Amino acid sequence: MKKKLVSMMLVTAITAALFAGCGTKSDGNVSSGDSSNTAGQEDNKLIVGTEAGFAPYEYMEGDKVVGVDMDIAQAIADAMGKELEIKNMDFDGALLAVQNGSVDFVAAGVSVDEERQKVMDFSIDYVDSTEVVVVNKATPAVTVVSDDDLADKIVGVQQGNIADFYVEENIAAKEIRRYTKFAQAAEDLKNNKIDCIVMDQYPAEELVAANPELTILDGVLFQDKYAIAVKKGNKELLDQINTVIQELKDTGKIEEFTANHTSK
Repeated sequence: MKKKLVSMMLVTAITAALFAGCGTKSDGNVSSGDSSNTAGQEDNKLIVGTEAGFAPYEYMEGDKVVGVDMDIAQAIADAMGKELEIKNMDFDGALLAVQNGSVDFVAAGVSVDEERQKVMDFSIDYVDSTEVVVVNKATPAVTVVSDDDLADKIVGVQQGNIADFYVEENIAAKEIRRYTKFAQAAEDLKNNKIDCIVMDQYPAEELVAANPELTILDGVLFQDKYAIAVKKGNKELLDQINTVIQELKDTGKIEEFTANHTSK
């Protein structure tokens, strides 16, 4: 699903400024393809960036980040004989971090689109994403899942997520309300500050289970795929990741990981 280049530029510029205060690179420019300074090479660690508010793919269990993506990341680290280090950050920040080499890869329910492919490289896909619409159960402002029925509505999305770009480009929304955490969107939806949330089906099911005032409408708004992002030009790491993902898919491990994190 395409997104506007200006959106990526603004996100990169803003997030770069935030990273500058944390001692990381403030330059949001694209790597020239040199992968020699990736994050974990010096200390035998493999560093994954993620945003732990997207269950079942990544979420907090106590003080630990767990989820389908973290199981995949651990399998990659094990295959490479490295120690996995997880960096939990905002979604946009994770995408910038892999571009500037402060993490080795991003596993965060990342959708592939043409603009992202210009600034980072992607693995083979490991899951199909089904995007649905969540509404207030008692006072649903939307009743039919379609682009037309979301028109003139206040639509909540996760900032930088593929749903954000889809809504921006395909729906004549009254307003797009962007959140860093779906929990924040859920509170606003319960209080009728927004009309609906567009998000992936599995995280939507988790959100509704935790917030019985909400419900998922029947129907699919659009479908997409998730992949792992690496620094542009880091073919060696990408090849290793692809080998592991293909094996996990062939052996049914991806489905097993998903079942483990959706049956709790």
